[in-house]
Amino acid sequence: MTQEYKEFTVLSRDGASLILHHRPAGLPEVVHWGAETGELAEAELRALVAAGARQEERGTVDAIWQPNLLPTQGDGWAGRPALLATRAGAPIFPRWITRKITVDGCKLRIESGDAANQLAMRSELDLLAGGVLTLSHELVNEGSGEVEVQHLECVLPIPKNADHLSMFSGRWTREKAPQTIQMPRGAVLRQTRRGRGGHDAPYLQIASAGVPQERAGELWAVHLGWSADCTYRTDRMSEALTLIGAGELLQPAEMRLGAGGAYRTPKAWFGYSGQGLDGLSAGFHTALRAREQHPSTPRPLVLNTWEAVYFDHQPQTLMRLAELAAQVGVERFVLDDGWFMARRDDTKGLGDWEVDRAVWPDGLGPLAALVHELGMEFGLWFEPEMVNPDSDLARNHPDWMLHNAQHVHNPPAGLSWRSQHVLDLANPHAYAHVRQQMGALIQELGIDFIKWDHNRDLIESLHGQRPGTHEHTQAAYRLIRELKQEHPGLEIESCSSGGARTDLGILEYADRVWASDSNDAIERQDIQRWTQLLLPPELVGGHIGPATSHSSGRTLDLSFRAATSLMGSAGFEWNLLECNEQELQQARDFAELYKEVRGLLHTGVPVHAQLLDPALRVSGVVAQDGSAGLWTIATVATLEEALPERIRLHGLKPHSRYRVRVREELGKAEFGWITPQWIAQGDLVLPGRLLEIHGLQIPLLWPGQALIVQVEEVPA
Repeated sequence: MTQEYKEFTVLSRDGASLILHHRPAGLPEVVHWGAETGELAEAELRALVAAGARQEERGTVDAIWQPNLLPTQGDGWAGRPALLATRAGAPIFPRWITRKITVDGCKLRIESGDAANQLAMRSELDLLAGGVLTLSHELVNEGSGEVEVQHLECVLPIPKNADHLSMFSGRWTREKAPQTIQMPRGAVLRQTRRGRGGHDAPYLQIASAGVPQERAGELWAVHLGWSADCTYRTDRMSEALTLIGAGELLQPAEMRLGAGGAYRTPKAWFGYSGQGLDGLSAGFHTALRAREQHPSTPRPLVLNTWEAVYFDHQPQTLMRLAELAAQVGVERFVLDDGWFMARRDDTKGLGDWEVDRAVWPDGLGPLAALVHELGMEFGLWFEPEMVNPDSDLARNHPDWMLHNAQHVHNPPAGLSWRSQHVLDLANPHAYAHVRQQMGALIQELGIDFIKWDHNRDLIESLHGQRPGTHEHTQAAYRLIRELKQEHPGLEIESCSSGGARTDLGILEYADRVWASDSNDAIERQDIQRWTQLLLPPELVGGHIGPATSHSSGRTLDLSFRAATSLMGSAGFEWNLLECNEQELQQARDFAELYKEVRGLLHTGVPVHAQLLDPALRVSGVVAQDGSAGLWTIATVATLEEALPERIRLHGLKPHSRYRVRVREELGKAEFGWITPQWIAQGDLVLPGRLLEIHGLQIPLLWPGQALIVQVEEVPA
């Protein structure tokens, strides 16, 4: 719903509202962003402004009470200015006048100008399905002199009772680690300076009234859809409403606008929830699933060869692996790193995207043809943005690298990153080289899927004589887009040493992300849960790895590894040729179960229980119509008490009756000697309301065990 008046615009949808107050001078003020307000008369909107005003309108103080869309010093804003720019070395203090407002459904376009400073601003707001608001700004230089943009960030105000702040950090194989603190006072920043999001990326910033709960309480969140350097910000000022926001982190001299030049911010995604973290996820998932480019076909069961063979490519072995994969039920076979020139380890060959005939004497054509004959899709690994110094490309074109020359030829002692550098895709010659080599292979082999990796930070990035991260990132987006346009049906996964590039910027173009290089299912329980706070599970790759994890050394049961993989876009990262018959049967059973339930998992609503025991993990999905649900109840350590807490199943229809059963095709969970009656009998029927308020008594599960619980509505 949109209400448009001379002084106000109200956008309302799916539980959220944004109210803007248009003033004669200055950008619109944000009167309200949060819970849906319902339809309001213009008189009520004026009254709402009065209800939130600090003082009568003619009062004057050197402070801002009601922030506008881009608060700066000239507005009396004492926090971090949303725009900081200079012209000819002198600071710009903008004075905006609204030129035009355009409303189209729940989309709002605001065009503003500053004649004295010769600037224009175009702001775009879009209230999406799920109540998620996207916001971006575009600054235009209407003068003749150069304008340098230090930063331009998207911000929105939130109530002062939002007294906690939740953020994310992490490391390789331990991405998306949450941290909640008291809302800090003043202007506070979290920044990434890696040229990609990084494993420690802020990812999502959540302000909450109290410590965030799974299914209760108000939350306001922001995510920046950008795959490079970012700033996440909060401004908790004494005399004003709190702001949250985000923007691209620009390096000095990176964004210079000549006459007519423009800088457009990445899109910031703002989410509001009145039903805790699950409400926030439901909003983001709804918004993402409504996108035109969102995957619309069932997410195929994958086998990726990395942890199966690493660099040991033997064509006959890989063909036998493909045949066995098809027998198990795999639908997409992906050949990982090691297929191209001189690639026997990770020190050579990046940039030379030609099949190594010393290893593959007949090329990859026979393998691709076999995979297709077996009814599977064929996928191939690339790292298009990188180059090894030991490669023909680097030797022939050293000027194509995205680095300060001293970084390449005279680095400080010990500075190395996987023996590789970054290829400057903003260089048209480098771009054409990569596009031609990739396109030729896609066409020749009928490639259906690309695992697009990005394994190092961008350090001292220079395009010409200026910082080049922004242009390189835009070029990477363009390359993905053009390859997909040229080869309809091609899907691309964003991998970056695992989960270092899982943002909504890359997902404007990619079809899935690789959540982590860790297939340790204990670690994956949390990595997938928090990645799926923003992304629906069909976008999050999670595979069954070998019994002993390569990243942690931990050994886990196949049933637990399978139960964890099931809750995403599933697959194998495992040499099935080494499996015994029992393991192969479990793999077949897993494939059948995944294909049975993925329609529910990849369209349903996320549900999580509020838990007391830190060793428990409960993740569920309920059908949009409430007719069915599936939960994994897992342990990542020893349970604290001999009688564990009951697990409540949320999101079902209160008065419908449901049949509850444990799916044991993947193997029975191991637990203490006492078996709860509902598991032993195997046929429990209860109303949805009782499953929610009373719950299920679980057994004393051992560490690293999981129950898969399915509920289905019983016809009346």
